[in-house]
Amino acid sequence: MALMNAKEYVDSLRKLHTKVYLFGERVENFVDHPIIRPSINSVAMTYALAQQEEYQDIMTAYSELTGTRVNRFCHLHQSTEDLMNKVKMQRLLGQKTGVCFQRCVGMDAINAVYSTTYEVDQKYKTEYHARFLEFLKYVQENDLTVDGAMTDPKGDRGLPPSRQADPDLFLHIVEKNEKGIIVNGAKAHQTGSVNSHEHLIMPTQAMKEEDKAYAVSFAVPADAEGIVMIYGRQSCDTRKLEGNNCMDCGNCRFGGQEALFVFDHVVVPWERVFLCEEYEFAGMLVERFAGYHRQSYGGCKVGVGDVLIGATALAAEANGAAKASHIKDKLIEMTHLNETLYSCGIACSALGHETAAGNYEIDNLLANVCKQNVTRFPYEIARLAQDIAGGLMVTMPSQSDFDSEEVGEYCRKYFKGQAEMDTMDRMKVLRLIENLTLGTAAVGYLTESMHGAGSPQAQRIMISRQWDLEEKKNYARRLCGIGGAQTDGEE
Repeated sequence: MALMNAKEYVDSLRKLHTKVYLFGERVENFVDHPIIRPSINSVAMTYALAQQEEYQDIMTAYSELTGTRVNRFCHLHQSTEDLMNKVKMQRLLGQKTGVCFQRCVGMDAINAVYSTTYEVDQKYKTEYHARFLEFLKYVQENDLTVDGAMTDPKGDRGLPPSRQADPDLFLHIVEKNEKGIIVNGAKAHQTGSVNSHEHLIMPTQAMKEEDKAYAVSFAVPADAEGIVMIYGRQSCDTRKLEGNNCMDCGNCRFGGQEALFVFDHVVVPWERVFLCEEYEFAGMLVERFAGYHRQSYGGCKVGVGDVLIGATALAAEANGAAKASHIKDKLIEMTHLNETLYSCGIACSALGHETAAGNYEIDNLLANVCKQNVTRFPYEIARLAQDIAGGLMVTMPSQSDFDSEEVGEYCRKYFKGQAEMDTMDRMKVLRLIENLTLGTAAVGYLTESMHGAGSPQAQRIMISRQWDLEEKKNYARRLCGIGGAQTDGEE
């Protein structure tokens, strides 16, 4: 089939029997639930922009598997240009939605599993890579949204998977038979899981032989028997129940989504199993996925940052403070930080390289530097936004008060700012800043900036593995004449 449009994507979700729970109850029609629908709208934007000619080169790519154009979220990176277009696409979608648009994890998982299965097959003469190619061809031909799932609940962080009091705290194989494998466990914090057609599962960390039952990668449809999704709460999420275009929502159309993704004796046929107890490859898969996903944050968080900078500038105008030199200087600093993140995303892409399997991966050191900056800079951008916006951002009355016959006139009178801006428009801008820095979107902007693709220490560990400190010492030795080292060009 051709690329799906946004409506076709939404309609395709209606055909699934995904088991979703929210506030302790089964949600039969999750597609139209007012808390869930904004997150579906965000994913739908990835389909809508792919239909527009002006964005074709960024949103789509030519697939050698199908011989057609496919959505870039289903694509295997074939060059450093592909890697850079990925980052550009993510920034564009962040600008268009102001939230997490949820398909990046699947795209990064696709590329990591592709190259890893190739190398597993090289060592063990397995058939994982061929199986994965068939799965990916199916995904591309049907323009599906794939959720990449890596993070396990983990239980006691001081113990490996096989020594947990409850073995299900890490997803694992409980049985193998002629038809396939049976797995138990869960994946936590799963971005976009409810809104996906397929799920690509990966191990959560490097494994030792005693943990080999946990070294597993496979694909399952969202509505497979035994899968349950428990929708995650977000700050201010019930404001979405107040109706479309609600001022108090901040972002009146889009939202993010996370869930606990439970596997209760889920059967996976062999043709969808891509790693099964080859424990020494678990770390490779984790590191490759993490590198791709840390690159991703140099795009998506920058796009949302663009929205926040724009909203902050509007707030300054509404407050009548836009011409103050310190306000301009803070907006410049916000822009400097945001563009630095983008530079990191582009840099690790431009210095990417081809894998043994033939797809391209990023410069891993620079990808980790990118994500390390993402754990810091958005927090400063948000702080400056709150500084400029002022306290009214979190103390204003509700839209119901502004609409009230009794007190609405007082609200519109006393919360008026700069004369040329309508009071309600001023309130909407302030609510958007609240949403981006404190509310539901803050989950995807701030908390995800900190913990998505690994928390800060994970990047620092990877940086320490790749910094080549000994060679840096040699540079110094040569220049100061330690040990008789010669500098280049000298005899």
